[in-house]
Amino acid sequence: MILRRNKPRSETAEASEAAGDDTDAPERGITRRGLLGLAGAGAAGIGLGVAGDRVVATAVGTSASSDSATYPFYGSHQAGIVTPAQDRLHFAAFDMAADATRADLIGLLRDWSTAAAALTAGHDVGEFGAISGNYDAPPEDTGEAQGLPPAGLTITFGFGPTLFETTDGADRFGIRARRPTDLTPLPHFSGDALEAAFSDGDLCIQACANDPQVAVHAIRNLSRIAFGRAVIRWSQLGFGRTSSTSTTQATPRNLFGFKDGTANIKAEQPAVVDEQVWVPASDGQPWLVGGSYLVARRIRMTIETWDRTILREQEAVFGRTKGEGAPLSGGTEFTEPDFTVDGRDGQPLMATASHVRLAHPGQNAGTQLLRRGYNFVDGNDDLGRLEAGLFFISFQRSPKQFTTVQTALARHDALNEYIRHVGSALFVVPAGARAGSYVGAPLFA
Repeated sequence: MILRRNKPRSETAEASEAAGDDTDAPERGITRRGLLGLAGAGAAGIGLGVAGDRVVATAVGTSASSDSATYPFYGSHQAGIVTPAQDRLHFAAFDMAADATRADLIGLLRDWSTAAAALTAGHDVGEFGAISGNYDAPPEDTGEAQGLPPAGLTITFGFGPTLFETTDGADRFGIRARRPTDLTPLPHFSGDALEAAFSDGDLCIQACANDPQVAVHAIRNLSRIAFGRAVIRWSQLGFGRTSSTSTTQATPRNLFGFKDGTANIKAEQPAVVDEQVWVPASDGQPWLVGGSYLVARRIRMTIETWDRTILREQEAVFGRTKGEGAPLSGGTEFTEPDFTVDGRDGQPLMATASHVRLAHPGQNAGTQLLRRGYNFVDGNDDLGRLEAGLFFISFQRSPKQFTTVQTALARHDALNEYIRHVGSALFVVPAGARAGSYVGAPLFA
């Protein structure tokens, strides 16, 4: 739980309050200050907001730059899904402690939600934060984000299949009966070389921000809060988003140098988002309505092999030009691919094994995914090759959407010569929490 120390308020703080100084208020844009009374923040109405699914950032201060933007934690949907994709990621999967109880799980989710509301508003964790607590006790906040703006931080929580039922059939927290039908481990796809060190987990946290230190600070402090109740199973840092989730964003590039996510679902398509991303009441468990499913895949790229491949072959693999990102059938980046156009040799300009063709909704019964992936480089392996690739993240109404697309890609994608899937995880993402409550509360009602 989040500890509260009984240290007296400083004379300076008391004098400021007496003078009517409210410079610690979130709307004034003061960054990373101790948030007094954090535990009851939502119910007390401290200005953290109640619209976690807003597409447009609420500016802290006078401008809505990528540094000053904030996305409230509380709302009808969790932030970090249709939110304009930030530039940095710290993703972590957790396992509950072997002796953890239902009360421990609920308490952890309560404490995480309280802390997430403070962090996304640009505040420290705890009553006294990083610098105002008892000198004879560890600070409540680790402090490395002191002086930094909120940087558009979003924190998104998910529940894995093993939280509802372990692999040996144990119902540790009394929630097996409420496990969604679709929440089963993803199948083994052709070419998978999955490693346990980058797969699965009882819980997950996705922290996205436009400053890497802000994202790392969030995971670090949420991990501290989990001490004794849950432990990190694996984590991944990411940089350079590989998808745009808003029409206000330019299409980014992956480490192969190609634009990635041109046809991604955008927040400005509410009808598509409702159909493809959010879980409706008709899909089963009432507690999950307004939630989604998160798929995470760690995809290793064989960078050195790709870099020795001629440009014509690279473009044929993707089905797009490397510069403009236009489909090989013609047009500009956002021109709809035409799979019926043949080249001079009588073969389709968009090869049947091209990545764009196989992933296109028209080839998958209209299936779409909302992607929020990131590049990663984790040094070099023991052969001196870059340990680099794509940390793929997608949100969808049902995992079957991902399975449909990935099955086609795993069997036929020309890109498979240059990539290897080494990590995999599936989580259900509850709807947003209301102020004064906690993420996932309807599951335990």
